[in-house]
Amino acid sequence: MTDYSKLLNPEQCEAATAGEGPLLVLAAAGTGKTRTLVYRVAYLVERGERPDGLLLLTFTNRAAREMLERAKEVAGDAVGNLLSGTFHHVCNRFLRRFGDRLGYPNDFTILDRDDSHALIDRCIKDTVRNKKDFPKKDVISSLIGSAANRACDIEDVLEQTVQELRVDPMEIIKVANLYAERKLAMGAMDFDDLLVNGLRLLVEHESVRDFYQNRFRHVLVDEYQDTNLLQARMVDILGGRSRNVMAVGDDFQCIYSWRGADFKNIMEFPKRWDGCRIVKLERNYRSVPEVLAVANACIQGNPEQFQKTLRPTRKARNKPQVFFLRDGDEQARAVLAMIRRYQEDGYALRDMAVLYRAHFHSIELQMMLGRARLPFVITSGIGVFEQAHVKDVVAFLRVCENRSDRMAFGRLLGMLSGVGEKTVDALWETLNGRFETSDPQQRARLVAALKPAARGQWQEIDRLMDEYHRERLATAGGEAVQRFCDVFYHTYLAKVYDNAERREEDIRELALQIGKSEGGVAGFLQEVALLTNVDHEYDKMAREHADMLRLSTVHQAKGLEWPVVIVIWASEGMFPSSRSMGESEDDAEERRLFYVAVTRAKDELVLCAPEMRRTRDGGVFFCKPSRFIKELPRGLTRESYGFRGGY
Repeated sequence: MTDYSKLLNPEQCEAATAGEGPLLVLAAAGTGKTRTLVYRVAYLVERGERPDGLLLLTFTNRAAREMLERAKEVAGDAVGNLLSGTFHHVCNRFLRRFGDRLGYPNDFTILDRDDSHALIDRCIKDTVRNKKDFPKKDVISSLIGSAANRACDIEDVLEQTVQELRVDPMEIIKVANLYAERKLAMGAMDFDDLLVNGLRLLVEHESVRDFYQNRFRHVLVDEYQDTNLLQARMVDILGGRSRNVMAVGDDFQCIYSWRGADFKNIMEFPKRWDGCRIVKLERNYRSVPEVLAVANACIQGNPEQFQKTLRPTRKARNKPQVFFLRDGDEQARAVLAMIRRYQEDGYALRDMAVLYRAHFHSIELQMMLGRARLPFVITSGIGVFEQAHVKDVVAFLRVCENRSDRMAFGRLLGMLSGVGEKTVDALWETLNGRFETSDPQQRARLVAALKPAARGQWQEIDRLMDEYHRERLATAGGEAVQRFCDVFYHTYLAKVYDNAERREEDIRELALQIGKSEGGVAGFLQEVALLTNVDHEYDKMAREHADMLRLSTVHQAKGLEWPVVIVIWASEGMFPSSRSMGESEDDAEERRLFYVAVTRAKDELVLCAPEMRRTRDGGVFFCKPSRFIKELPRGLTRESYGFRGGY
């Protein structure tokens, strides 16, 4: 038998070798959560549990594979018989065996994202009369998925969004119902259906429930704080007979409520499971003591949580640095200078990450790094200027500036109702291969050539083009972008893209940046073209050479770590987000998000707090430093006002 006390610290060993009954393992950041789960699996197999009687639920299949490979190293190949994977993967296994109980063939088809959207599009065409004003398939798909993951009716989701969409909610409900009917008739499920129907099997069919409750003697769940209501209920049912449920997670890192994760699942676990044993993992193997001191201090402000204190195992190093900076421009220059200095100290670019609360916070920095030719990669895989909604808005500026820009002309006209590629070709030919927006006669020819449905939408844009040249908006491009949003794009955005509010934040920040480019709009467009070409070069470099700076939202950085972490825009209204301020639950999640950002740092942590932001009309508004910085006890950080090249 393996002596686990020699392989694990006391808390890890207590969790891995626990007896029967419900167990909640509160694994703080960097405390060896995965190691503990792996050895728990090995321990159970060594003690005679059948591997096929173990169920390991994770949030990525990659995590499940890694855990199994490591468990095999300890307990041998027999471990490979246990069922492991994501909730969706496990539900798929259930449904392949018992899907006929719900009216599906057991060889049902799983629709990928494109198939799902194509089917929704057909349902819209067959159901909706006024299609030109109806939300696009991506938006409808997002609404349907949101209802599924929140275990609620689509009517509940629509209550929060229907006013923005400006559409009859009953039409959306009809489309959603037809989509569900056609999936069933086709013998097909989309990704969300796997979870919904997997749970239905357990709830509605006693024989299926008995089968899996008898089979699984132990249910182990990783990242339990990220479970939604459906997933938590599934765990409760599967472990209901044996009561051997091990939930591993960290309430301090519950940051995904926007996609359905429910903070109450982990907080109420001991209440739902009578006699639950709680083990806390607090020894941190990732970060230096000075970083942990900041993490411990910032998270203490949350009232409802399991109290934990990260305890260091590494030697002391430098205190985290806080820079109180003038504005976003000084912040971008400071970040670039710091990166150069850390390189001089021996850190590679891949050892460093810049984290931010929202994508639009990084626009200034992306432009600065592009000008400096410093290679960077964005964890989402796509830069700001490569995103569809940003390209849409930039297309308007390109058309105003370049009469021969056929690609931008096609993108802009393609946003109108009933205008496809063939129509664009015909319109371009009507205009003799150029569209001079400063020429009233040219614009009139285009208006006359448009069909009535598109003409009504275009007239506001046409007036804006006249203003663009008469009011010299070419030198105030941010104002032009904002007016474009006001007269047309705001409504288009809500109907075509999901996460419209976040995308509009990107556009507002884009409007602010235009005024900073030399040469007005024309200069800005040149910068964007250069930057997007640089992005393509970086994509090639990423395949050939991995030494690149990482840029990431904090949400996408969870689970990752770097020796050097720089957090930008740690200012009120930015981090925490202005959308969360005033709501206690949202404030608590913002604090957890800040904690996640801090605990990504292994050696060095830098927090940047600009004191003002530019507005599109050339004004400024002042930002206070983030409450998460202001609340830190004196002496935990080194503070600097302005950046003078040091850290």
